Amino acid sequence: MTTYHCPQDGTRSAVSALTWRCPVCHGPWDLDFTPAPGLALNALSGRANSLWRYEEILPLSVPSVSLGEGRTPLVPLTDTVSAKLDHLMPTLSFKDRGAVMLAELARRLNPDRVVADSSGNAGTSIAAYCARAALPCTVYVPEGTSPKKTEQIRAHGARLVTVPGDREATALAARAAAGEPGAFYASHVFNPYFLHGTKTYVYELWEDLGGRLPDTLAVPVGNGTLLLGAALATAELHALGLIASRPRLIAVQAEAVAPLAAAFHAGADDLLPGAAAAPTLAEGIAIPRPPRARQILAAVRGSGGTFLTVTEDEIRDAQRDLAARGFYVETTGVACWAAVRDGLGQGVDRPGSVVVPLCGAGLKTGMAG
Repeated sequence: MTTYHCPQDGTRSAVSALTWRCPVCHGPWDLDFTPAPGLALNALSGRANSLWRYEEILPLSVPSVSLGEGRTPLVPLTDTVSAKLDHLMPTLSFKDRGAVMLAELARRLNPDRVVADSSGNAGTSIAAYCARAALPCTVYVPEGTSPKKTEQIRAHGARLVTVPGDREATALAARAAAGEPGAFYASHVFNPYFLHGTKTYVYELWEDLGGRLPDTLAVPVGNGTLLLGAALATAELHALGLIASRPRLIAVQAEAVAPLAAAFHAGADDLLPGAAAAPTLAEGIAIPRPPRARQILAAVRGSGGTFLTVTEDEIRDAQRDLAARGFYVETTGVACWAAVRDGLGQGVDRPGSVVVPLCGAGLKTGMAG
């Protein structure tokens, strides 16, 4: 195994120490990891039909907890926009890409218990993969989480803790439990192994498009795990000489909870003080203070991308529109389609080809009222 390092102050920690954040600045870890050379399109034939086929670029290999995650279809929506159907993953959301990495890591470290916090999808995914790994798991969720998601968490045998208040209150409760001896914090935000799972989203696009990437990747952003995984993948592919240029990253937030969009358009490098949040249908990205805000903002700027926001009415309409096209997607998962279906908006020239993720199945939340 490699080591964690803090991108802010350079502090390092062994992965086996179960130290879930930098002890100096309390920020999230990154991972000291460099992909091995040798990945090539013609080397992939015959490999496992899951994200584990990209063994050269993953910090873990030979998993025992896989549920067959990854390799989701890429389907055109218009002449220029295609959708990657990550709502067809084993637990019906893209979070399986990162959760399998955390569960595999936890299995190897053999902690007394696994702790996670979530607005729903990450919790269902961690619960499922911990069940696969035979690890005791506790998942903290905010009150008001979709009943179908909490039902799924319980079905996988995890202990469910409902926290009064919002998503931040839930994270604080989980982090208190994560600080106890013997606990492994399966945080999709603080643990970089999760990002090395989500980056496979882009490696699959690269393979399916014959060794290239679309001009633009539109990604919904709350804590930013899919966007940062995408940024990581494009940087790796470029460094390996497998792509000539990197695509733009278009980050999409709900207008009701858009702290990153506000900071981006204000030219700030970090969140602005006093960011307000209102209720939103896009519960999966309703994160008022994402811990990796600086990294997210830098990744979008570095790609030449931008932030777009969508209203609640646009989310409702996009969900109905996708359903009419045959795709039953939860309200968070339609945010990118809501943002790009009529073009990419101001500040984006030459849109070219665009890929959006359909991140979670409609069975998770039902149709918006």
